[in-house]
Amino acid sequence: MLRDFREFAMRGNVVDLAVGIIIGAAFGKIITSLVNDVLMPPIGKAMGNVDFSNLFISLDPSKTEGISSLVKAKETGAALIAYGSFVNTVIDFIIVAFCIFMVVKVMSKLRHAPESGPPTTKECPLCLSTIPLKATRCGHCTSQI
Repeated sequence: MLRDFREFAMRGNVVDLAVGIIIGAAFGKIITSLVNDVLMPPIGKAMGNVDFSNLFISLDPSKTEGISSLVKAKETGAALIAYGSFVNTVIDFIIVAFCIFMVVKVMSKLRHAPESGPPTTKECPLCLSTIPLKATRCGHCTSQI
């Protein structure tokens, strides 16, 4: 049983999948930092000093009256809709989805890249077999070309 498990775990697909998940998780952290620390502050500044991470709607207004921080509002135990965090997550998702789209597009282009270089063969006009480009006589039907 241990040998079977080792063979399963060491298959190329399983190892590739594990590497992809690890790199994907690290990439996700980078994108989350990009959204929260680089993109959203200027957008919030342009919209009148809005901090998206602190945008929320309180379902218990009496508990959160005068509180503008999401962390402090959560400490009150009030029911909240944290739509600012949702906006950050949606932007995060859009960036990750776009990056994955671009990677798949590039990989698809590389996979289906046309062969470069001039042709090295041609068809015999009589028997339609493939012959070298410099041939003067067909090797199949022996006709003069």
